[in-house]
Amino acid sequence: MIKSPIPKVTNNKQFRAIGIVFGMYKPNDNNLLNKGFIEDSSGLNIDAVVLGKALPLIRKFINFEKKYYWIVYPRNKNSDNIHLQIAGIWDPNNFKNNDENIKKTHDLLHSLDLKDNLFSIRGKLIFINTQEKDLIIKICPSRQNKNKKNKSFKILVKGEISMKYINSFVSLEVIRKDNTLFMEKFEIIEAKVSEIN
Repeated sequence: MIKSPIPKVTNNKQFRAIGIVFGMYKPNDNNLLNKGFIEDSSGLNIDAVVLGKALPLIRKFINFEKKYYWIVYPRNKNSDNIHLQIAGIWDPNNFKNNDENIKKTHDLLHSLDLKDNLFSIRGKLIFINTQEKDLIIKICPSRQNKNKKNKSFKILVKGEISMKYINSFVSLEVIRKDNTLFMEKFEIIEAKVSEIN
């Protein structure tokens, strides 16, 4: 069975911000592979860093002239820029990166009901700006990671959810267009309904 790049949640109130982006990773310095950018299918360069667990894979298997599906954690300070943390590579073809295998990988991704630039964002809806259509979701680390340096962080997404759901736990399906994350659909996992007149 093929492992999905965006796994099913193990807990209904599982916080997360994870996505998949198809593109070419270009390190800023060939001797220092952990900082660079992903050039996506449209030619846009997205600022990226490689997390420690993904570095050995990149050193051993990656051809910097070829495109791969990158499993990424998004970060943004506003809706005009996005920064990606590379957590892994999704390659069911074991790095046999030719046109036929890339097509098989695309088809496999669609069979898993996923697509390029899709993100799963789950957390507490802490801010809604109805005029700008801005939503801010707070992501908290899991209990096991609380002793580590993993701090909670916020993700800004363009979309509309009723003000009455402020402080609710939500699950969003989000698509990246250029440097912006846009909500495609959402689910209220645990409602904290506010009385707003």
